[in-house]
Amino acid sequence: DEEFNDLCFEFGLELDEITSEKDIISKEKGEEKAKGASETILYKIDVPANRYDLLCLEGLVRGLQVFKERINLPRYEKIIPPEGEGQRLIITGETVHVRPHAVAAVLRNITFTKERYDSFIDLQEKLHQNICRRRALVAIGTHDLDTISGPFTFTAKPPSEIKFKPLNQSQEYTASQIMDLYRTDSHLRHYLHLIENKPLYPVIYDSNGVVLSMPPIINGDHTKISVKTRNVFIECTATDITKAKIVLDIIVTMFSEYCEKPFSVEAAEVVYPNGKTHIYPELAYRKEKVKPELINKKIGISETPSSLAKLLTRMCLKSHVIGNGNNIEIEIPPTRADIIHACDIVEDAAIAYGYNNIQMTIPKTYTIANQLPLNKLTELLRLDLAAAGFTEALTFALCSQEDIADKLGMDISATKAVRIANPKTAEFQVARTTLLPGLLKTIAANRKMPLPLKLFEISDIVVKDPNTDVGARNYRHFCAVYYNKSPGFEIIHGLLDRVMQLLEVPPSEENGYTIKATEGSAFFPGRCAEIFAKGQSIGKLGVLHPDVITKFELTMPCSALEINIEPFV
Repeated sequence: DEEFNDLCFEFGLELDEITSEKDIISKEKGEEKAKGASETILYKIDVPANRYDLLCLEGLVRGLQVFKERINLPRYEKIIPPEGEGQRLIITGETVHVRPHAVAAVLRNITFTKERYDSFIDLQEKLHQNICRRRALVAIGTHDLDTISGPFTFTAKPPSEIKFKPLNQSQEYTASQIMDLYRTDSHLRHYLHLIENKPLYPVIYDSNGVVLSMPPIINGDHTKISVKTRNVFIECTATDITKAKIVLDIIVTMFSEYCEKPFSVEAAEVVYPNGKTHIYPELAYRKEKVKPELINKKIGISETPSSLAKLLTRMCLKSHVIGNGNNIEIEIPPTRADIIHACDIVEDAAIAYGYNNIQMTIPKTYTIANQLPLNKLTELLRLDLAAAGFTEALTFALCSQEDIADKLGMDISATKAVRIANPKTAEFQVARTTLLPGLLKTIAANRKMPLPLKLFEISDIVVKDPNTDVGARNYRHFCAVYYNKSPGFEIIHGLLDRVMQLLEVPPSEENGYTIKATEGSAFFPGRCAEIFAKGQSIGKLGVLHPDVITKFELTMPCSALEINIEPFV
């Protein structure tokens, strides 16, 4: 286990945990449910999101074997069948508004075992969740080629006209019935929205009108593959052609090693609505040149060009030195769609060299760190407010709409609050526009504590602002509350004076601070004042309205102060 953990780390992966099905179930659902579950040891491995070629056992083992220099990187080849014998997929014009692209390929004379078959299905699922963006960009269909006959047609029809027996079902349904059938399916219901409201649904037929699949929802039962399947027809329908090509390349490169002729894949022809044809999979190899000095400089090492080429070859990037050692030529295989730029090549060289083997050096640049002035002021104020006898609270930046509007006697439209589009809970619907509700909720949760309760918080609030690039703006607010048998307005007023004294702002109209009587929906009539400083209104203080206090489930009077501290930075 330790050796494997080290190997994963060297290869840039992380062995997350060593567990078993029994352990997982007992953790999630308790020991009772775990009885009879498998105790086979499982390795949970974290794979970076860009390495689609490591998402199945085949690719992972192949990558590690090449890394350990036990095998050479296989060369993937596509076999173009003789004229008229290959499989064709014809795309009709109707698909253009639902899912315009499709690619296809065939794995000939493949030998599955239970493990290989499970891995094959599992890889498709992982790709669906990752690069396919939950099937929104690409949907993969794999079919038993011996049960159907080409050429195949990818078209789109009204849901009522599509009728077939979906995978693992016992009878035929129309497309509309299929949608209703899977509305309660824990796995498939997440994909229904992709085509549900479209007038036409995408569908693939063979030459006899047998339905292969209705992407991106479900395959037909007729063509389902099993452990006994010998020839697999793979089609990927997509809204993004680049992603479709990558997905097809990954699937065929991973599983072509089980074909009669290992690492070979039979090409299929795709015919577009405009009559043009294209052969897939592309399985494109391309060459890149990178200077050894660049690699050494970026990583901070000094290796010879030939040893750098060897490091890259271990990372499945076959490399050799050209031009008297001035350049390294790297061949990017079709499995490595993540290599987009020279930086990606440098990164792989660094991983093969070993991050732990890179010497630590002190950076050549000389910089002096400095605290952000606003944060520095916040830190200084926090200390002195604590010294004034107030306890600091830290509350959530998100709250419910009631907290900042209804409970404070305001309308939600007047708060300029930023809303969360799909909140997980009612408690986190909007970003807070004031710190007061958080402190009142904190008091409500600590009603058993001895009185008086004196709390403060200095944090950011968020309001909509159409003039900024993100449409919202943060302000650093300071809020304090005093909760006791009597309102204690004088205590909160005294705290304001103390804060102004610390900020060296004198109590005067010209260049200091003043308070003027005002009304606020959250405050008791005649017990509220607005605070002016630096020629602007910076906040309010006063005794809270009894309605506000009861809405926050409190029973005693309470006075509060909230100001914006940014003008004082």
